[in-house]
Amino acid sequence: MKFRSVFEIIGPVMIGPSSSHTAGAARIGLVARDLFGRQPEWATIHLYGSFAETYKGHGTDVAIIGGLLGYDTFDERIRTAFEDAERLGMSFEFIAEEEEMDHPNTAKLVIGDKEGVMELIGISIGGGTMEVVELNGFPLRLSGHFPALLVVHDDRAGVIANVSNAIAAQDMNIAHMEVGRKEKGKMALMVIEVDQVVNDELIEELRALPNVTQVSTLAN
Repeated sequence: MKFRSVFEIIGPVMIGPSSSHTAGAARIGLVARDLFGRQPEWATIHLYGSFAETYKGHGTDVAIIGGLLGYDTFDERIRTAFEDAERLGMSFEFIAEEEEMDHPNTAKLVIGDKEGVMELIGISIGGGTMEVVELNGFPLRLSGHFPALLVVHDDRAGVIANVSNAIAAQDMNIAHMEVGRKEKGKMALMVIEVDQVVNDELIEELRALPNVTQVSTLAN
């Protein structure tokens, strides 16, 4: 196995007992909350593979809920995440699935409130690191290691170039970029990880571009 950073070997500062089952799970929940943009009112969490088999003993369940409450891997409040969620009025349900996925530590989070619903599939890849592999039906690869822009747009010529030019004009470097669409000419999604923190000026500029319908950010 190839490791991309030392943290994939020694793991992050975290609440135990397992970097992959606890810290990685907390990161999946935290990234889901960040992408949703607010505290969800409810969550349905589908667990697959070893997540489904050991989630209670390894604290995967409290870690994911802690992440959805905004707790990072090292936050002691992860231990009381269930009680905190109840106090805040967030309901949740865990479903252990028998279906086999490509990765053994896979979680599908469906979260929502009165304003909307979001579905995210994340995998814990070891050492407390994770990747988002699907968002609202769009396949992607989002590590959470870098600040990121998610741009929903109509599938039209020139949109990707306009977004890239706006980022370049801010003297920002693109670390990773993926584009996807469900159907030609319909809704499409750009996922762009950058080396610098995304500022409000760039977000507003992107939102004003032709055929761009939604822009959200993920802070590092």
